[in-house]
Amino acid sequence: MTAVLEVRGITRRFGALVANEDVTLDLRAGEIHAVIGPNGAGKSTLIAQICGGVTPDAGMIRFLGQDITGANTQARARMGLGRTFQISALAMENSVLDNALLGALGASGRVWRLWHPVLKDRALRERAEDALRRVQLIEFSDARVGDLSHGQRRQLEVAMALTLEPKAFILDEPMAGLSAEGTKELTGLLDTLRQEAPILLVEHDMDVVFALADRITVLDYGRVIATGTVDDIRRNPKVQSAYLGEEA
Repeated sequence: MTAVLEVRGITRRFGALVANEDVTLDLRAGEIHAVIGPNGAGKSTLIAQICGGVTPDAGMIRFLGQDITGANTQARARMGLGRTFQISALAMENSVLDNALLGALGASGRVWRLWHPVLKDRALRERAEDALRRVQLIEFSDARVGDLSHGQRRQLEVAMALTLEPKAFILDEPMAGLSAEGTKELTGLLDTLRQEAPILLVEHDMDVVFALADRITVLDYGRVIATGTVDDIRRNPKVQSAYLGEEA
């Protein structure tokens, strides 16, 4: 199966701290590949390197067959790397539609100009509204983001990623803080998105991981200790010892 995203031998140090060491994994068309591990395992640093916020000390990242190791965040987004964040990065005082439009504007590669109001750009507005419709937020277009529920804000982040017309999604703990109902709804949405673009999913909710993942990579102390199917990971004694315990 074709690899859309390839991470090869990524290493990142912060002084004496080794956050990632020789990490290798890939994301294939049509799949959800989950990355799990205990707190401090290096998951967030790995995601930051994949998305361009942190430069690796060694190793290579390829996306759609191109070496993007030195590319910045904006260039990766324009190539179709769609990301949501562990901590919400939404403009809380703006409307839902305004936030989606900002995502669409970034996808277009154009720069905001005061004399060219984004709200009057039909193509961008249609892209933003289509994304909101797909995550069932279109009826909240005029609502202030700060008034949304936590789950709705997560849906909006997915909508903003959708405006990129992504070739891959990078989702960093999308279920964090959600209610049981919110988790169920977002799980269903992600399950439908995998055929449009594969998903690299960092998530602590193991029920979600086991329900969605085609493959799982486990990090511990910055290194990959296992990669495999859900059944492989459940049975792996190293993973049980390092992370799953009774959850297996």
